[in-house]
Amino acid sequence: MMELSVYKIDGTVAKTVTLNEEIFGITPNDHAIYLDVKQYLANQRQGTAKSKDRSEVAYSTKKLIRQKGSGGARHGSLKAGIYVGGGRVFGPQPRCYRKKLNKKLKQLARFSALSYKAQENAITMVEPFVMEAPKTKEFIQILNNIKAGSRKVLFVLPENSTNIYLSSRNLPEVKVITVDEINTYAIMNAYSLVLVDGVQDILASRIRR
Repeated sequence: MMELSVYKIDGTVAKTVTLNEEIFGITPNDHAIYLDVKQYLANQRQGTAKSKDRSEVAYSTKKLIRQKGSGGARHGSLKAGIYVGGGRVFGPQPRCYRKKLNKKLKQLARFSALSYKAQENAITMVEPFVMEAPKTKEFIQILNNIKAGSRKVLFVLPENSTNIYLSSRNLPEVKVITVDEINTYAIMNAYSLVLVDGVQDILASRIRR
């Protein structure tokens, strides 16, 4: 059973919560994490890379030299890939890189990543709070008060908050997402995880049996 202190934004402890063992206390499955991260990165690719082959290059198709008797190789067109400006041989063509994964496998990967963070004591919890206006300096002070760290912090909200998001946008080491956007790659790519109280309950409600 894992218990975590829930901090107020001034750094004092408000209460203690018990994390769900099915989410934060499982034996991590490294292969599931690998597959989910691989899928996530593949799905980010546009697949629009394109080069021209010899049928698309704008050159004359006139035969360069006669077929026989020159003492050299046979050449039929400047479009050939061996010439500067010729078509590229086996170049990239538009394609779809998207992959699919079973939903339960993705859940296993996500919970494995969360369990790794729990084992590393890299999870901090904070009470829900509201920012009246976007203030980066104020947001940095909150991170310092709860000792969230200064390298690759993933801040997870129960629901969207425009002011909190805008307050963090200028911070390259901080990424603010909602619980709906949480994914294995984002968790594994962060050094520390800050969960706003209530996120753990939403995750628990979505467990697929």
